[in-house]
Amino acid sequence: MTGASGALYGVRLLEQLHKTEGIETHLMISDAAALNLHHELDIKRKEIESLASVVHSVRDIGACVASGSFESDGMVVAPCSMKTLAAVAHGMCDNLITRAADVMLKERRKLILMVRETPFNLAHLRNMTAVTEMGGIIFPPLPALYQRPQSIEEMVDHTVGRVLAMLSVEQQLAPQWQGLKPGKQD
Repeated sequence: MTGASGALYGVRLLEQLHKTEGIETHLMISDAAALNLHHELDIKRKEIESLASVVHSVRDIGACVASGSFESDGMVVAPCSMKTLAAVAHGMCDNLITRAADVMLKERRKLILMVRETPFNLAHLRNMTAVTEMGGIIFPPLPALYQRPQSIEEMVDHTVGRVLAMLSVEQQLAPQWQGLKPGKQD
């Protein structure tokens, strides 16, 4: 989790992974993300850390996730600040989050960045293009309204469900689109 607005996305993702059997999660929370957790959700870092299998300090660049020899199925940065996006796009591994993301790219593993900032400037767009060209997935948490969500939580859950599906994690939050029902187009 990094310091962009949208801490709820990271929390909901971690909650879903926590209750899914057979998944080990490794959590890194930047200092700015901890501030956002408190500001946006009145949650302390320790509450979120209790949902993870393993917690790493972002300063511990010697952690297991900093090496390609550590087996993992993927990594999600939720939310992902533009600073973190820029660091990943330019290979600047100055903390464990950006180093672990770099490892995902070099090992050709799934890296999903839930970038949170609008409007995008040209630097943001170029950084997103660079990460995409390296094999990363840019996944801004934009709400899908075709499901007719009734709350912010439903919008967040649908987005988190889509991310889980991209990771091949079974989920019920974002049901597969079945198409428009006959007669609904009138």
